[in-house]
Amino acid sequence: MIFKIIKLKTIVWVILCISLLTVLITTPIAIHTAVTEETKEKKFIKWVDFNVCYEALADALAIDIQSHTDENTSSYSWIDLLAYLASKYGGDFSHYKKSDLTKLAEQAASNQTTIDEMGADLSTYAYFKEAYGAVLGGFVGPYSIETPDPDNKENKITTKTYGLKVFSPIAKGYSYSHFDDFGNARSYGYRRRHLGHDMMGSIGTPIIAIESGVVECVGWNQYGGWRIGIRSFDKKRYYYYAHLRKDHPYNDMYEGKIITAGDVIGYLGMTGYSTKENVNNINTPHLHYGIQLIFDEETQKDGTNQIWIDLYAITKLLEKNRSAVYRDEEAKEFYRKYNMFEEGTEE
Repeated sequence: MIFKIIKLKTIVWVILCISLLTVLITTPIAIHTAVTEETKEKKFIKWVDFNVCYEALADALAIDIQSHTDENTSSYSWIDLLAYLASKYGGDFSHYKKSDLTKLAEQAASNQTTIDEMGADLSTYAYFKEAYGAVLGGFVGPYSIETPDPDNKENKITTKTYGLKVFSPIAKGYSYSHFDDFGNARSYGYRRRHLGHDMMGSIGTPIIAIESGVVECVGWNQYGGWRIGIRSFDKKRYYYYAHLRKDHPYNDMYEGKIITAGDVIGYLGMTGYSTKENVNNINTPHLHYGIQLIFDEETQKDGTNQIWIDLYAITKLLEKNRSAVYRDEEAKEFYRKYNMFEEGTEE
């Protein structure tokens, strides 16, 4: 009888041990799996140093436009061309040579291949293509633009074309000065880097929407004063225009408004650096504008991982395309003279 009781207890003990061992083996696996899934890192670009010089931008743009307007040549994307060169240069365009770009296009043409195929063997080509695509993606393409009728200057004609469809943020006919001030120190509120580009001009100068998009914010910010934020249609670029004019900063701006590249959105001023609204606390009248790149909405739009790029070279490139404006005396507002229509956005 005693033997049977001992045997029964042994069996129960063995069963408990097996059960406990099963829990110990399986639980860590389950916990590890859960932690891995929760902490699995998203794959997206977290930083971009946009160091493409003006000369490379202008040369690549010319090849892109020519290739899309000449039926006898292969079509090239300036983004692909620049990404390939960046892969070769390690992202450093300080020693850029135009011959490198022309040889690249000629090589692709002679081999009847694409830049993508040529870049497949370069370890960083895919990165630079995505990064530069986020910067320049909405800059070039087909569109229609109004121009003066050569037979009657009072009339306008609409012409379809292909080319640069973004504009300088300063209206045509208005002077400004600028230099490469990206990264310079700022001290109001707290010590920080200047993450935009300043264009010094006269108070009241019409400010132009660089790219088409949707207005995401309008109003006062103690750092930027009266400011406007416009997001590109592809959601990758957020345009920030700041220090707009006291008392009359905007031209009918509101959140959710659809903006076409070349529209007048506001007026240059010197507001900001104040918690009190509508205060001129900037020493020199100027437009501060910036482009923020967004690869991940959740962590990059308003978080601490924001990506802002140096706009000096881009500002020089945009000088090629400035929006002509006129003043409506009754409304006391400025408006663009010639409308633009982009393919797929006419509505």
